[in-house]
Amino acid sequence: MVLKGIAASQGIAIAKVYKLQQPVLTISKQEANVEEELAKLEKAFAKTISDIEAIKDRASANLSEEELAIFDAHLMMANDPEMKGQIEQMIKDQSVNAEYATQEVANMMVAMFESMDNDYFKERAADVKDVTFRLQCNIVGAVIPDLTAIDEEVIIVAEDLTPSDTAQLNKNYTKGFATAIGGRTSHSAIMARSLEIPAVVGCKGILEEANHGDMLILDAVEGKVIINPSDELVKEYLEKKAKFEEEKEALKVLVNQKSVTVDGHEVEIAGNIGTPKDVDGVLTNGGEGVGLYRTEFLYMDSENDFPSEDEQFEAYKTVLEHMEGKKVVIRTLDIGGDKRLNYFTFPEEMNPFLGYRAIRLCLDRTDIFRTQLRALIRASAYGRLCIMFPMIATLNEFRNAKAIFEEEKAKLVAEGVKIGDKIEVGMMIEIPAAAVLADKFAKEADFFSIGTNDLVQYSMAADRMSEKVSYLYQPLNPSLLRLIKMAIDGAHKEGKWCGMCGEMAGDELAAPVLLGLGLDEFSMSASSILRARKMIRSLSKAEMTELAAKAIELETMDDVVELVKNSLK
Repeated sequence: MVLKGIAASQGIAIAKVYKLQQPVLTISKQEANVEEELAKLEKAFAKTISDIEAIKDRASANLSEEELAIFDAHLMMANDPEMKGQIEQMIKDQSVNAEYATQEVANMMVAMFESMDNDYFKERAADVKDVTFRLQCNIVGAVIPDLTAIDEEVIIVAEDLTPSDTAQLNKNYTKGFATAIGGRTSHSAIMARSLEIPAVVGCKGILEEANHGDMLILDAVEGKVIINPSDELVKEYLEKKAKFEEEKEALKVLVNQKSVTVDGHEVEIAGNIGTPKDVDGVLTNGGEGVGLYRTEFLYMDSENDFPSEDEQFEAYKTVLEHMEGKKVVIRTLDIGGDKRLNYFTFPEEMNPFLGYRAIRLCLDRTDIFRTQLRALIRASAYGRLCIMFPMIATLNEFRNAKAIFEEEKAKLVAEGVKIGDKIEVGMMIEIPAAAVLADKFAKEADFFSIGTNDLVQYSMAADRMSEKVSYLYQPLNPSLLRLIKMAIDGAHKEGKWCGMCGEMAGDELAAPVLLGLGLDEFSMSASSILRARKMIRSLSKAEMTELAAKAIELETMDDVVELVKNSLK
């Protein structure tokens, strides 16, 4: 039996199935003693908080601060007096059992979040389900599977893996996982790449066809799962697995090599980071710089208020020092949409992704923006700093942001603060309007970095987290390639460089086309750097330029994929 899915984290695994089946709770409305139910609820909340804290503590050995932030969100929810208060009120008003009241409040919250139809609220709905399910289990005494107790090599099969589940995985025993739902940008996929374990997601039929204890081949290179394979197939895949591991090990010889094509054209391959701790991964994998430092995690990790200028300065300084003169692109605050702060109230909007976020918020709340810019300018004395403004749509936005930067820079110079000789100030190209006007922006920006995740969803008018329209997430659609070409050509016309820091930069099918279009810098997750370098070193810039010229004249993404695959053969 062969099932197809999405290869979310590359690798090959062969092991028995561990079918993750959560307790099935049958909850009905029952009359109950109010005091007893309130006491039961109180005890369950305390255990739920304790459980989440313990999971976060175990996970801290394997995950970065950015990834651990999900548990802070869960703890915040479990400690939320409003949710707890609503459950308590229902128990008091209706004299009902605690688990029923919890379910009713949870259903109401989930329905409210899911009806709002955007990334942020959909993720909050998933968090509500995760936390309240644990709470209900603790109320009725049901046991949630303890993945930390696994003591043999397995491949986990599940409907989906919650952040709580993924964080408990021990790489020594969990050789991979396959889920029935999910995509490359789901929580479980991102965590799998961080843990460097193979994962196939969106594998329809896996729950019906795979049983606990079955032998499974997980091919997370081609995105398929083989249930109860023949001995011959196991032997074939053991050889494939050995070859994959050999190739992975062999890639290490490229750590200190340049990213140069067979005909001598050099590009830069950099890493994306969320915290200063992530720098080690970039350097270990031979990153030639940091192409994207997502500063929003510094703000999201701050509990009660915006991080101070000194707190930010220390974080930026640490990254610049560790990169030892290599280029570091730091994105200014990109908050809003699916990224919220527990100490800042955003306006209620029908579609936060198209609303008050990123540079729009910063130009409105210049007090917040100026604090960050001062910290960045001070840190520039410790390395090669590039400051990047996100979500720029118009020239006036860029001019206003740069003017504030220049004002703060002048103030610091007047104060006698030492700053870097040359700070580059650039912008993200993630709104189609900016790509179309790139030749004008390039006269004033020092560089561009293309954010393909948003560029794709804004160009296609399709929420990339919506399964119903997921077919429209088409980074290799000729229309997108034309927008990317406009950005690159616009930068080059003015002698500026253009990079890419979206998911597409690490895509092996996209790399040949991007090289041909003239992209100067590819920035990606640290674990993808060496594989990307190997590919670049196998390509001819001249041939890829011809390939890209053909690609932008095609009609569909499928046409482009076929063209690239035939070329790589």
